[in-house]
Amino acid sequence: MKFCGLQDEPLVLTGKTGNALRLSAVSRVAAGIGLTPGLTLADARARIPALIAIESDTDGDTRLLGRLAAWTDRFTPLVSLDGGDGLILDITGCAALFGGEAMLRKSAMIQLKRLGFSTKASVAGTPEAAAALARFSRIAIVAEGGDAAAVAPLPVMALGASTETGLALNRAGLKTVGDLATRPSAALASRFGNDLVRRLARICGLENKRLTPLRPLPQCRAVRRFPEPLINADVLEDSLKHLLGDVFSELERRGEGGLTFEAGFFRSDGEVRRIAVETGRASRDGPLIAKLFAERMAVLADPIDPGFGFDAMTLSVLHTARLDAVQTNLEKDQGENGFSDLIDRLTARFGRERVHSFMPEDTHIPERAARRSGVFSKGSKTAWPQSEPDEPPLRPLQMFNPPQPVDAIAGTPDDPPKAFIWRRVQHRLTAVEGPERIAPEWWRGGETLTRDYYRVEDQAGRRFWIYRRGLYERETPTPQWYLHGLFA
Repeated sequence: MKFCGLQDEPLVLTGKTGNALRLSAVSRVAAGIGLTPGLTLADARARIPALIAIESDTDGDTRLLGRLAAWTDRFTPLVSLDGGDGLILDITGCAALFGGEAMLRKSAMIQLKRLGFSTKASVAGTPEAAAALARFSRIAIVAEGGDAAAVAPLPVMALGASTETGLALNRAGLKTVGDLATRPSAALASRFGNDLVRRLARICGLENKRLTPLRPLPQCRAVRRFPEPLINADVLEDSLKHLLGDVFSELERRGEGGLTFEAGFFRSDGEVRRIAVETGRASRDGPLIAKLFAERMAVLADPIDPGFGFDAMTLSVLHTARLDAVQTNLEKDQGENGFSDLIDRLTARFGRERVHSFMPEDTHIPERAARRSGVFSKGSKTAWPQSEPDEPPLRPLQMFNPPQPVDAIAGTPDDPPKAFIWRRVQHRLTAVEGPERIAPEWWRGGETLTRDYYRVEDQAGRRFWIYRRGLYERETPTPQWYLHGLFA
């Protein structure tokens, strides 16, 4: 980053190492008069009294590098950090979208220069070769298969090994990467360790270690770049629809649909905003996803500010699932799922953490038979109990917590109820089904008495779910009756 008014002054950044302040970075002017990182600040001032020294901000540098990594997502989703001052981009398959590797490199460097950064960039066959060439040479692009020849003149410090290893190599007369490449691997490994041999193989293009990207790699992705920064909301909305069309074409070819969609907005000043929406089922419904994005952006606490305009947009499908083609042109509707669409809209508007559903639990105890979970959480392996065809439901939708005590009338303590009193109102029963006996889950603690449940109907046609708690004389001398739920 350039410091206004200091471009022609010797400038260094300092950091404390041990008990001494040392130079952690130097400007071009400072480097030109002999200052190097690692030199103590006292020695540097002795050489150049007018030296400008600024304390380095390691945390700030890390945050800045993270923002730059997010900004480079417009070129490729495979971005990784390289130390504290570099980025590595895997542009395999992406360069053609920018007119080739040279055009992609040039575009990135020009845009970074507009943001105030001085950069060096190289394109090579492996991440290690590209990083070494960017730091220690002026080579822009290495032809395929030419990594070993390109890195041969570089100093051994380009390997990224420790300072001690670098000094030992120099004392042994091995000053360049080419010097090391001519030595047998076994001899190098026995004297300097296997790590040096691996580094040498990777920088020479003989071994390729895959990048670990900062963000998960999307399943599908589309990019749209604008010749001039855009501010108009209608044009941005149109662009989003075009991006949706692009990713849906790819998903349709795969026989898949998207579950999580993420739109990235790249502002011309380097700011990046990402907005994600989710669906409860795999989808390739463009109008629906566009509506979800509109719902989501309408309720953002920090609205998207175009500033001086967006110069690029991306749309990534982070998660997908199988989605077979559906024929919808017959009279019978085969593809609509209104409830799922409603869930998607609620999630987009209020956030997934505020939309819940109930999942079945593997238990016979009614109050434990369901648990609340996130609407997109993985479902339980337990199935909801099903009634027989044309039979009333086994469980009421409305249940009391805790169950309501009632006074029941029965022929004997073990007989079904004939009537019960609840809230001072007597309900004479005309139909009784049961009992459904539920034993206590003694291993979980809590309830210790057996329950006998009955589905009952009174003279007015109202249906209730009541139970007797405790087996007469075997578990308790005085069984109690409770109303646990109301049927619709």
